[in-house]
Amino acid sequence: MAFFLGLVSIAAFLYGAGWLTHSPYLLTIQHDALLATTIMFVMIGFVHLRKPEQLTYMIANFLPNARMIILLSGIAEIILGLGLLSSETRFWAAWGLIVMLIGLFPANINVAVNNLPPPGGLPAKPWYVWSRLLFQPVYIFWIWYAALT
Repeated sequence: MAFFLGLVSIAAFLYGAGWLTHSPYLLTIQHDALLATTIMFVMIGFVHLRKPEQLTYMIANFLPNARMIILLSGIAEIILGLGLLSSETRFWAAWGLIVMLIGLFPANINVAVNNLPPPGGLPAKPWYVWSRLLFQPVYIFWIWYAALT
């Protein structure tokens, strides 16, 4: 949910900046959504790299080397997020992010089933950890709309 609020806030800020500056590029919701997606995935990718130990709890115990999984996903988020900026790589970057979101969905299921507290002091209440599962399709749709339509 925090990720979604970041996407919406950044997109709204960019649209507002476009309105203030009369920038046609920023007055396009799709462009604002694309830039917000890039910013959020790059930011969250750096969080994965900076403090991987804060995220390893999400990885199911049967998977080896949770820290390496977190680091690799962070690198992928940064590379794929930046890939959205170029029209030449946008298609593959968007599909890479979509596949990654699907592939990492079991980590969110693990958090919900085991009622694990999300990082950053977010609430560990069942309503919150289960609601995170509902946002995964929203993120996929957001990427599809911003980068693939």
